[in-house]
Amino acid sequence: MSQINITPMVDVMLVLLIIFMVAAPMLTQGVNVDLPDANAPQIRQQIEPLVISIKKNGDVFMQNHQVDIMQVAPRVAAMRKAKPNLPVFIRGDAKTAYGNVARIMGDLEAAGIKQISLVTEPQH
Repeated sequence: MSQINITPMVDVMLVLLIIFMVAAPMLTQGVNVDLPDANAPQIRQQIEPLVISIKKNGDVFMQNHQVDIMQVAPRVAAMRKAKPNLPVFIRGDAKTAYGNVARIMGDLEAAGIKQISLVTEPQH
């Protein structure tokens, strides 16, 4: 009586598991910031959003690239001309000054970007 040898399949599955475990943390967008907790529904997006991150020391990042706070609104406006439905998410550190977040939101509003989402962590 012959049997199927499943050892190669198990080896392949373990290799795939390790690859996904290593790659999963790299899929997070933006810069590592300590997000505030909030009781808000999760947003479902079909299009990859533009993520603006504000660290607690006031440094501003668009995706993973550091930019000057004065350059944020013009860059986002230029990106929105190419992709009018591009969602804009702001990830502000919980310990950053409220003025930093408000300034960026005001600059974006003045540039004509009306729909901005604030990213938070779910409350526990």
